Amino acid sequence: MGNLLVHLNPVQGCNKVFEPGQYGMKLTRFSIVQLKQGTSWSADTGEFEAVLVLLGGKCSVKGKDFDFAEVGGRKNVFDGKPYTVYLPRRTQYTVTALTDMDFALNEAPATRDTARPTVITPEMTRTFPIGRDNFTRMATVMIDEKFDSEHFYIGEGMIPSGNWSGYPPHKHDIDNLPEEIAMEETYFYRFDPVQGFGIQKVYTVDGLIDETYTVKNNDTVAIAKGYHPLCGAPGYQMYYLWTMAGAVNRGLISGKDPAHSWVK
Repeated sequence: MGNLLVHLNPVQGCNKVFEPGQYGMKLTRFSIVQLKQGTSWSADTGEFEAVLVLLGGKCSVKGKDFDFAEVGGRKNVFDGKPYTVYLPRRTQYTVTALTDMDFALNEAPATRDTARPTVITPEMTRTFPIGRDNFTRMATVMIDEKFDSEHFYIGEGMIPSGNWSGYPPHKHDIDNLPEEIAMEETYFYRFDPVQGFGIQKVYTVDGLIDETYTVKNNDTVAIAKGYHPLCGAPGYQMYYLWTMAGAVNRGLISGKDPAHSWVK
């Protein structure tokens, strides 16, 4: 499958990271949009549903039948929970920066009409700890299987200094309920301080995929299949946005690597 790591040095406007069909991803288009205060960016979802996760700053999001006058609040991803905007297919919209701001743009091909344009506020998210010892982390879920999206399940991970995440190693690339749900996944990284780094592994038991990456600020890893544990360097707080997209089912149901499943 080749290299699954994408580096990005964001500039003003829309920074496309990958399209459906690249890196084995079938259901996800991923971009980072960066805007200076007072500037605007317009788009049309077309035949895609879209989820805008505000990484930092404030904006308005307006369209034909909706007007979200002020969305956002945190200064950056380490400054609280996110505001998220969901947009269905065939929706024209304009984002105007009320402060310097940026957001992650997640898009997936839609075959039906889904939820109306919606703002998911920080109060509407759910946050919970996962793991223990040096593989504990906090997860915040903004879009889950209860939300009327065709494909998306989206959240954020906050990893303390030197800790692991996605451990024991898990995967979700086959539909085998109730044991596993097939969902491709995108990881987008930021670090505090910004010179931080982490290690991301993606592998399959048969060895056809066996990748290990150094991930840095604004890096993205596309995970179409395989186990995908990761860890952060000591001294740095690691953030990652995880965007899961499923063709049939959605949910946090994954299969563990049998070699490491004894670690509970």
